[in-house]
Amino acid sequence: MSHEVTKTISEINDRIRSGKAVVVTAREMTDIVGRLGKVKAAREVDVVTTGTFSPMCSSGMLFNFGQEPPVMRASKVRLNNVQCHAGLAAVDAYLGCTETRRDDPLNKVYPGTFKYGGGHVIEDLLRGKAVRLWCESYVTDCYPRAALEKDVTLAGLKTAMLLNPRNCYQNYNVAVNLTSRIIYTYMGPLKPGAKNANFATAGALSPLFNDPYFRTIGLGTKIFLGGGTGYVLGAGTQHDPKPKRTERGIPLSAAGTLMVRGDLKGMNPRYVRGVSILGYGCSLAVGVGIPIPILNEDMAFFTGVSDADILMPVKDYGHDYPQGIPRVLGHVSYEELLSGRVKINGAETASVPLTSLSMSLEVAQKLKEWIEKGEFTLTEAQERIVSE
Repeated sequence: MSHEVTKTISEINDRIRSGKAVVVTAREMTDIVGRLGKVKAAREVDVVTTGTFSPMCSSGMLFNFGQEPPVMRASKVRLNNVQCHAGLAAVDAYLGCTETRRDDPLNKVYPGTFKYGGGHVIEDLLRGKAVRLWCESYVTDCYPRAALEKDVTLAGLKTAMLLNPRNCYQNYNVAVNLTSRIIYTYMGPLKPGAKNANFATAGALSPLFNDPYFRTIGLGTKIFLGGGTGYVLGAGTQHDPKPKRTERGIPLSAAGTLMVRGDLKGMNPRYVRGVSILGYGCSLAVGVGIPIPILNEDMAFFTGVSDADILMPVKDYGHDYPQGIPRVLGHVSYEELLSGRVKINGAETASVPLTSLSMSLEVAQKLKEWIEKGEFTLTEAQERIVSE
């Protein structure tokens, strides 16, 4: 494929280091491509920054809490009474953000509702708070300690890594409820008779709508993660490599996902927050921003995506979703969803976002500032993510 404009990541990095790179947010790029066209936009712009801030349930912390005499192999681990997975090594464990606290008092009043879970533990650590570590194990000759209980802080952990198996969905369902009773889901409470339509993603700001075929995002891509620096490890779990797409390459269903990691000790609690969802459980809201290098006019075209270009599938979480039925009731544009009212089955209903658009824009702007100051350069993907 030939292009009128061609750049390399190395050339763009040279421009970043010299302070000459032209960096714009994805929202700004939509206007630029609309005014100038993709070829002129590709000549003028070097990097487009994207951003999203939304509950991302497949997230968690991989940590090592260190040894002290006598040493132990922890087979059961809890942090602030939230269960961790300890089937790794002596003092390694993984805390999933949706794991809930044992005997959560809120659950006794509102079944299925938890005030505190793994995501809240992660946020507490980031805020400098001490959390209670509890460990138990069988005894061996090399690991004679049977139990350990103490307070730990983020600074005191040997290792603390945000390691998220599935973040940044490329598209996602608009959730409605066609039953006659209210239901409680990870998409929030859904009123009967499709009286509300809940949706997620940051629209034209969202990372994977700006590189729909993963031409620049892959293994080793450096990203904004939780207010610090992170990296893409590859496709996330449940990644759909070949969804049905529009002519712009926008998938018509939940499609691409990313597995990401970053050093929790370098993150900011403003962009990593524990979430409690009524009647469902806990999660973690994560800020993710990915820079898209404008290597040619194709990438300029992709980053010129608008909210009107993004069509999202409407699904019934009352009957269909719990039974694993993939029926799509129709599609609505992200632009329509942002208006606050959409038509579902011919009737108007309220649309409710789970993603914070203001925080998503803040992530994209913060990443833009880092790049303009020369504090953040781009990396070349070492392995492509299958997407076509």
